[in-house]
Order: sequence, then C-alpha cells, then structure tokens
Amino acid sequence: MGDTLEFNEIYQEVKGSWNDGRLRFSKQNVVYKSSKTGKVDSIPASELNLAQWRRVCLGHGIKLGTSTGHVYKYDGFRDTDFEKISEFFKANYKVELTEKDMCVKGWNWGTAKFSGPLLSFEVNDNTAFEVPLSNVSQCATGKNEVTLEFHQNDDTEVSLMEVRFYVPPSQSDERQDPVEAFAQNVLSKADVIQATGDAVCIFKELQCLTPRGRYDIRIYPTFLHLHGKTFDYKIPYTTVLRLFLLPHKDQRQMFFVISLDPPIKQGQTRYHFLILLFSKEEDISLTLNMSEEDVERRFEGKLSKFMSGSLYEMVSRVMKALVNRKITVPGNFQGHSGAQCITCSYKASSGLLYPLERGFIYVHKPPVHLRFEEISCVNFARGTTTTRSFDFEIETKQGNQYTFSSIEREEYGKLFDFVNAKKLNIKNRGFKEKKGMKGKIDEYSDSDDDQHDAYLERMKAEGKIREEGNDSDESDGESDESFNPGEEDEEIAEEYDSNASASDSSEGGEESEDESAKKKKAKKAKVVKEKKERKPRKEKKQKDAGGPKRPMSAYMLWLNSSRERIKSENPGISVTEISKKAGEMWRQLSKDEKQEWEAKAGEAKKQYDKAKKEYKESGGATSSPRKESKKSGAKKDDKKRKSAGADKDRERGGNDSFKSREFIETSEESSSDSDHKSKSKRKKESDDEEEEEAVSTPASSEEESD
Repeated sequence: MGDTLEFNEIYQEVKGSWNDGRLRFSKQNVVYKSSKTGKVDSIPASELNLAQWRRVCLGHGIKLGTSTGHVYKYDGFRDTDFEKISEFFKANYKVELTEKDMCVKGWNWGTAKFSGPLLSFEVNDNTAFEVPLSNVSQCATGKNEVTLEFHQNDDTEVSLMEVRFYVPPSQSDERQDPVEAFAQNVLSKADVIQATGDAVCIFKELQCLTPRGRYDIRIYPTFLHLHGKTFDYKIPYTTVLRLFLLPHKDQRQMFFVISLDPPIKQGQTRYHFLILLFSKEEDISLTLNMSEEDVERRFEGKLSKFMSGSLYEMVSRVMKALVNRKITVPGNFQGHSGAQCITCSYKASSGLLYPLERGFIYVHKPPVHLRFEEISCVNFARGTTTTRSFDFEIETKQGNQYTFSSIEREEYGKLFDFVNAKKLNIKNRGFKEKKGMKGKIDEYSDSDDDQHDAYLERMKAEGKIREEGNDSDESDGESDESFNPGEEDEEIAEEYDSNASASDSSEGGEESEDESAKKKKAKKAKVVKEKKERKPRKEKKQKDAGGPKRPMSAYMLWLNSSRERIKSENPGISVTEISKKAGEMWRQLSKDEKQEWEAKAGEAKKQYDKAKKEYKESGGATSSPRKESKKSGAKKDDKKRKSAGADKDRERGGNDSFKSREFIETSEESSSDSDHKSKSKRKKESDDEEEEEAVSTPASSEEESD
C-alpha cells in the first residue's frame, strides 16, 4: 500500500451540476481539486470521523464527515476501488469505510433528519435523498407545510426550484410548533442572507467597474452588501473564489478584483468578477464596529479595531481576513515599459493583460481569468491591421479560444520568455525558433524593415519545399522556357511596322525607306534577351477511340473501393476534400496493405496487354488519326502551290486590277502569319489537354502507351 491514492474524473455535485476533478488520499489529508474552477478542498486526516461507501448514479460514491460538522460527497468510483480505499482508511485514518444502501422504493413518506449541513429524508432507516442546506435560498412556512426554495445554477439544464414538506401536527409537545421547529433547523444552516445586526465597517462611494457605478460597500460577518443608486447586491463570502490586487499601468491606480462562483445576477446579465478601482493617493482611517476583544478573538491579529492607510490596502486587508483567502498579485513579469501588465484589446474593448504566476487575468471589459492548467496551447499571430503589433491567442482544453490583439511589438520578447519559462505549449514555433530563442527575440525587436515574423518564415520555408517538389516533377522544362509571350508580341509589332513602312515607300520614295530601316534597327536593339532555338515538339500519340481502355493504377483501384467509406466517415465532404483525404490515407498504408492493390493493378495490366495485342492483330489500330493529320498537311501544301501559281498569274497581268509584287508579298505574309499563330495556339491548347490527361492517369499505365 503506497503513501497516497489518486483518482481522476471524480465528480462533486454543486447546486445541481456535476463538476469533475481529481481526488487524492494521503496520510496527512484528503485533497480534491475542481477542474472547472481550480478550487481546492482540503480535509485534515485528524478531523475525519465518518466514511460511507454508497451506490449512486455515477457508479459508486464516498461520503466523508468531519468532527467540525462538514460533509463532503464524491462520486465516480468503480466497484473495484472499494477494497484498496477501505484498507487505506484503516491503515492511515483509523476510520472504517462502511457500505450504506440507498432507498430506491420511491416512497414520499418518511422521516426528516437534520445532520450537520444536510437534511436527510429516510425511509425505513435508509436514505432516500439528501438536501444540502447551503443550497436553500428561502424557507417559507404554512399551516402544516414547509417550502424550501433553492439557489439556481446557470450551468444546469434542469434546476430544482422548490420542495415542499408536509409536517403532521405533534400531539406530544404542544408548546412548540413542529412546523416552526422544522423551519428553524433549515434556516440555521441555510444560505439565506439576512442583514441582522450592524455592519463591521462601511466604505462609502467606491468606484466599481463591474458592475459599473459607485457603490457603498457594507461589510457584514457572512456577506458583502453593495448598495448603489439603482441596484443592490448581496454577495456571500462562500461564493468568493479568489482575490486579486493589480497595479494599473500608469502606477497611480490599483485594481481590486473579486472572483465569484456562482456569479451575481442582474436580469439576464451575469457578473463573474467584481472590479474596484482605487487611487493610490486616497487614504482612510477605519474603525471596526466591534470591541477590541471580539476583533482579536475573531480575526486572530489579522485586523485591529483602529486602522489607517491607503484605501485599497484597507479594503483588501478586510476582505482577506473575512473571506480567509490569499490575495494574488503579479509575479516577476515586467513588460517593455517596466509595468507588470501588457496593453491589449479583447473583443471590442481595450484593457490590460496581467501574466501571473499561475495564470493570466485580463481587466476589465469583459474580465477573463485563465489558469495555466486549463490552457491547451498559446499562439503568437500576426497583427491584422499593422506590422507594429501582434496578437496573443490562448486556447483552452475545453476548446475555447481567447485572442488578445493589438499588443505592441516591443512586448513580444518579454511575453515569449514568460510563456516559455512557464512551459506552456507554443503552437507556432518556427524553424529558426528551435535553434535559439534569444536570436528570435532580438530580431523581432529590430526596426520595421528588418523585423522577424515566425508565421512569415514558416510560410516561406514551406513555399521553398513546394517549389523544389514542383521542379523535380516538371518533365518538359526546356520547351516551356523557350516559350516567351512577350518576345512574340514584340516580333509581331516589328513586322507590322516594317509592312507599313514598305507600303509607304512604294508611294513616298527612297527617303521613307531609309527612315523605316533606321526605326527597325532601333527597335531590334531593344531586344536584349537572346532567343533560344525552339526544339521541335515530339508528336503526341493520339488516342484510339476503338482500342482497349488503359488499366487503373493500384492507387485508383484502392480509391474506387474506398470512396464510399470515406464519404460515410466524413459526411458532407466535398469532392476535392475526398481526394486530399484519400491521398493522406494511401500514404499511411503499409507495404503489405499496398501489395494487395499492386497485385490487382499488375493483373489488370496483363489483361490490357493481351487485349491490346489482339486489337492490333485484328487491324483495329491501322486507321489512326495520323492519316488525317497527313491529309490535312497535304491540303495545306496544295493551297500553298495554288497561291504561288496565282501570284505568277498576277505578275503576268492575269487580273483586271494591278497590284505591286511588294504589296502582295506583305499582305500574304501577314495573313499567313496570323493563320499560323492561331493554328499554333489551337495546337498548344490541344497539347495541354493531352498533357493533363497524361498527368491524371496512373504512373503504371504511362509505360503501356509507349
């Protein structure tokens, strides 16, 4: 048996909702930490006097009682945990873990017993249900009835509003009404706020940011009363989770933040934080409304009857003593300007982000507190509007994302060092960051022209990798380089210019010819790039429509069989996303799994070779589209011959209207050139289509087309 026992996913019921957490049994104490709020319940081992093992809705549960009258219930254990927990309790706590059965008969007639903070309804000495009296918000009595109303929890889907108990009249003791006795027992332990007696102290006209306004704060022994011009709030000290004292960036003001769970309500608005703003220069002299003996006995030296000092110090000191919780202040973090916070924006408002020793807190609108243990990762992102700022994104384990934007670039190094020192997971570590963080921070703090951006560096590196992959895949690189649209346009322009000068020279004489020659030389001098000789393109083999269809590759066979499965696993996926997903899945297959499909592809290739051979022997491939291209080429030659003959006839005077030889040649050249270019363009488009077909076919089938 070890010194400790630890259990995860143990649930605690809080006002009708289940909050999970971790439970640890040690020799000194029992500790439970809530995953939702981070609140820690510690039960000293010396105070334990009751331990019950019960069958509950979430498996099995433990009910622990202490000598101080507190009761703790934890559910979510397994049946096999009983033996080791029982042995641990006997060995370390000297308490026997007893099994207790619950009544499941569903009867509504039984006995009500008050045991500490619980109202237990029992049927035949077995507990049917228990009501934590701290959840009771109001208790009303009737003739023979007592009505209990409960505090509501916003996290629950269904809430219990009230329970009514019928209390029969008692014939034995006529002096005390049983209904009133029942109500008094409930009210003695219920969380009903009653302003009985005088306040311990009162702070007048304090500036409150959340909820907004100026309030008088009256400090009572069990609750805090905010009295404003419009609204009043009563806050029990049991709902206070944490206290924060945060210096403003201007060093002249202080924030005092009170974290609440459950929050205070105003209509549909929930306030999880109470934020007070103080000036450091404001002082106060405070006198507690208690005798010195009572102050010493109650607060054990934490407070005195007469106190004086800064207003924020007095408020924080009184709250710390009454709530009995530590005050959290900023740790060792210092920003670029020397302040312990960072100016940023969250949603639509500007505020201050405080890096603490165990989390982040943002004030003030809306306030956000994030503990390190609930943070999944953080991300440093580029600013959306300017390069002089960046965004700080925090993603929680529950999937929520908080983006603090417009942070000055100079704060990056300090914040990055802080996050790195706290060992938080940084989402976008760049390639250079892994080599050395110090150089990264120094580069970021340089001028705008020489700044370093992790996101940009990562994109550049990925782009280089893509380019290298594309270069290795290119097959016709030389022929692509020889094609330069700009050069062809220049040639066309020169040709038309020379034609125009030639036609003018026939009318204007030798001087115009000399000028046109000079222009032509000047234009040719502009072309600096040396033209490469165009290599003749290889003739692409035409598809034979009547021939056998080429076989599929191993990947295409696998894709056709797996397509429906991918669609069912990813409903609503698009066609392009199916291809991407299939490519990823194919790469993840092992060699043995791929071997099955490669064997099928090999079998399909053999059948294709056989069918192709039979097709050629039958003479099916003799009438190929090449003949048509030869015929079209012959027709072009005939047309050229006819045009040449027509030129000779025109020279001899066969036509009615005479045209000079020079005019005829230039017009023929321009028309033939335009025809030639349009045809070459169409030919290029058809070649591109054939290349696309070749790329889409599997690699295994390219060899067969040769």
